Amino acid sequence: MKKGKSLHALIILMFTQFISGGVTNTKGIVLDQVENDLGLDMSQFGLVVLIFQLGFTLASVIIGYYTDKKGLRTMTIIGSIIMGLGFLGTGLAPNIMFFLGFYMIVGFGLGALGVASNAIVPAAYPEKQNQMFNLAMGVYGLGMVIFPQVLNFLFQFASWRYFYLGIAVSLVAVIIYITSVAFPSGKAEKVDLKAFIPMLKDAQFVFLMVFLVFQVSAEVSFTNFFPVYLKSLDLGGMATAEKEDLVAAILSIFSVFFMVGRLAAAYITKWVNERVILISFSAGALLMVGVSFLVAESFPYLFAGAGLFFSALFPTATAFGTQMSKTSGSALGLIYIAAGIGGGIAGYIVGLASEIFGMAGGFSIVLVFLALMLLMTFFMNSSKSSQQHA
Repeated sequence: MKKGKSLHALIILMFTQFISGGVTNTKGIVLDQVENDLGLDMSQFGLVVLIFQLGFTLASVIIGYYTDKKGLRTMTIIGSIIMGLGFLGTGLAPNIMFFLGFYMIVGFGLGALGVASNAIVPAAYPEKQNQMFNLAMGVYGLGMVIFPQVLNFLFQFASWRYFYLGIAVSLVAVIIYITSVAFPSGKAEKVDLKAFIPMLKDAQFVFLMVFLVFQVSAEVSFTNFFPVYLKSLDLGGMATAEKEDLVAAILSIFSVFFMVGRLAAAYITKWVNERVILISFSAGALLMVGVSFLVAESFPYLFAGAGLFFSALFPTATAFGTQMSKTSGSALGLIYIAAGIGGGIAGYIVGLASEIFGMAGGFSIVLVFLALMLLMTFFMNSSKSSQQHA
């Protein structure tokens, strides 16, 4: 493949990963602002998270099929258009109903771009896939680190609406760029619905899916509800503006740990069994978040350490699943479905519990998700998979 095509593909990949990481890590910060602007209560807050995850999951499963049929350039453009319309709509939303509808479109667009951008790597860099995926993870983490600080600065003088409208404008530039340069052709992993049957009959794959439901539940609950939870604490009489600075700082540090952990996990798996990683990092996440709860008002920065333990769980679990299955594309389809279910129900449960029991009571459900996630790891053993012996 010509170097020009590869370079253009790399630019698009890095940009989409940067935006995706930033937007994913700042949903909680933005929704906190939306809560004040549109009168969002905590149960609706949870519904927004559910709506976003539903859109993301649908895209993850559907867009892979059409990327295979229509080509990489077309589906990257379509994903950018969908996400741009979603951000434009949410940025202009006059009430909560419009916001909810367009937020699902944002989720769908992010999922679509994620599938398309992941297909870029094997198409543009077939000989350097591991290095490029690691680089993409690093840029995704960079977005997670930088965006909270940018938003914290922006909200001192401008509305959250300008943030979403700005992303919509940037995606117009992406579309113009893609249509005007040479671009590699590529395909996403195929999803074969018939392949779901043997996987769903395999106890090990079912254990994996249940693990992912709780893992994503914990991660989504943490990143989305942490800003509101922390602002509900006394923290020595801190003013609201000081708490917002603290939230942005903790989320950025969390993201640094997350980024370092993701990059390290890619190398750890060469020497350490995936099951051992899942058990140890799950236990670490539960311990870190549990201890952080106990000292939340005196040392809230400890919550940031959870990023290190969350970081390795999803990619390691994904590798655990795809290695068990003979059809990795279908395995990814089921993995994304489990992740979507987890992220969706978690948002709704934590939001509803926060409305009933207060923010501390609602946010503490993260510990329940983490405990159930750790429990599932003890049942997971790929050597016992029925697909391995088929």
